[in-house]
Amino acid sequence: MTVKTIGFPGRYLQGPGAIAELGSLLQEFGCTSPIVVMDDIVRQAAGAELDAALASSGVSARHLRFAGECTKEAIQVLSEEGAGADLVIGFGGGKTIDTAKGVSKAVGARLMIVPSIASNDSPTSRLIVLYDEQHRVAGVETMTRNPDVVLVDTTIISRAPARFFSAGLGDALSKKFEAQQCHLAGGKNFFGTASLATARLLADRCYETIIEFGAEAVRQVRTHGTPNEAVERAVEASVLLSGLGFESGGLSLSHALTRGFTAHPVLGGFLHGELVAFGTIVQLIAEDRPLEEVERHARFCGELGLPVCFANMNVPAMTNEELDDIAERTCAAPYIGNLRPSADASRVADCLRRADAIGRGLG
Repeated sequence: MTVKTIGFPGRYLQGPGAIAELGSLLQEFGCTSPIVVMDDIVRQAAGAELDAALASSGVSARHLRFAGECTKEAIQVLSEEGAGADLVIGFGGGKTIDTAKGVSKAVGARLMIVPSIASNDSPTSRLIVLYDEQHRVAGVETMTRNPDVVLVDTTIISRAPARFFSAGLGDALSKKFEAQQCHLAGGKNFFGTASLATARLLADRCYETIIEFGAEAVRQVRTHGTPNEAVERAVEASVLLSGLGFESGGLSLSHALTRGFTAHPVLGGFLHGELVAFGTIVQLIAEDRPLEEVERHARFCGELGLPVCFANMNVPAMTNEELDDIAERTCAAPYIGNLRPSADASRVADCLRRADAIGRGLG
């Protein structure tokens, strides 16, 4: 028997208007010198709500402008600007959140994550996904701990474009299959150990929740922009359950493919969760699952507004050279080995072709 590890954020809050809890949290944590990392879009869309919450604590915060890409250089610049802070608040999407993690690590401050969209599951984890200036995945670093607080205001999230919401569900749908494959292949999670059964149960429950509530939640966000029970359950799945499932359960081909996809000049412009959603279809094929199961999963992804073929991502015809490049980059990802049966670049390229054909066949 071996030691196994699972990680959690210090506290998780979710609900309509949850950002109002920020002031009392600052008082409880005794933070007197917070900094906020956010971009111009989020500042314009929800900055007033953040400022009101901060004002209620009687503490003023310095605002650091996130320029848009989570690079080592961006983290270094913001860390120098944020020197002396005792709390970093990351308010925004995935790259803003990961940049805030990097700043928190560099300045030795507590970390509070306030996602403005539910497009991926970065809020709860201690992982920092780094990119280069060409928007390609450049590597992954880790903090020594998970965020102290994850505060999810579903009113703010429901106001964001529905495409982001769908992408978060696409990212989350992969976790059941990736955690399973990592376990079967004897792979390690992001704490460097085998997964506990609890992590795999959370990943399974994440998938089940999205199957039950995902389509209704997407319709609600598209038409009303207000959170109902379906939205709350879907957000809990895409942010909390998915985050716990991937970090403590491990990843596989679905996420390995993002190394190849983000290097493509067109696919690289799509959201992380959209790429992972298509990657999951590829993974199901690589697992040799029945065609009916793959088609059912792809059809559900289409119902959520996620891409199921390359044409959905503005690439009507993918060349063999492009597929080979994606496959080779994918096979350089550290968790490509968490797959049974195993796959080399040739097999990955073939699974990409087959996934594209299935998606196109769904009309």
